Amino acid sequence: MRYEEFTIEGRNAVLEAFRSGRTIDKLFVLEHCEDGPVRTILREAKKQNTIVQFVKKDRLDAMSTTGKHQGVIAYAAAYEYSDIEDMFELAKERGEDPFIFILDEIEDPHNLGAIIRTANLAGAHGVIIPQRRASGLTATVVKASAGAINYTPVAKVTNITKTISSLKDRGLWFVCADMGGESMYSLNLKGPIGLVIGNEGKGVSKLVKENCDMTAAIPMKGDIDSLNASVACGVLAYEIVRQRLG
Repeated sequence: MRYEEFTIEGRNAVLEAFRSGRTIDKLFVLEHCEDGPVRTILREAKKQNTIVQFVKKDRLDAMSTTGKHQGVIAYAAAYEYSDIEDMFELAKERGEDPFIFILDEIEDPHNLGAIIRTANLAGAHGVIIPQRRASGLTATVVKASAGAINYTPVAKVTNITKTISSLKDRGLWFVCADMGGESMYSLNLKGPIGLVIGNEGKGVSKLVKENCDMTAAIPMKGDIDSLNASVACGVLAYEIVRQRLG
């Protein structure tokens, strides 16, 4: 289901969005505002594990397009999130080993959209993103995915490391992109696999990297030291495709 509206302002509108089951990625609340209606909204946010940020009035005023935010602004997902189980079901339907992208704090919505597009074209069964410190399914992401969001499940999880651990129990191996790793051409990337791509600036976090089975480096011959995150994801994804086809 697509959500056309993704910024919601005003107490009643935000509360109704939560109660109707809309997926709210972030809630911004005027700091020190704790009256009855706001407390009710915060309870609903807690039920959905929505990220809540308490901000100053000038920040809310700057974010507002209506000028009538009443101390609360919510960012709703432009698309509904899927479950990881949907990815396994898709792999089963296709008769394929699971192939899943895990994104460790990708912040640029254009990168996220491009990665979802790559995931679809590479035959991956889904994309997993973290709840915090990362882009959600904004309208920019939807546009950048060029329609791939309609076919590629995207799930949001609270802890990437724990998710990797649980997926290992289901038979997946994990490879992460890292300039200090082995050449991707020397690795066996066949079978059920998760491809982990890190933050645009910091790369894959230390804890996530330690929980991966392999680290893959892309051979580079130029004068700069790294590729854009979505491009690196595409290069590694297609080495996995090549090996799966071979």
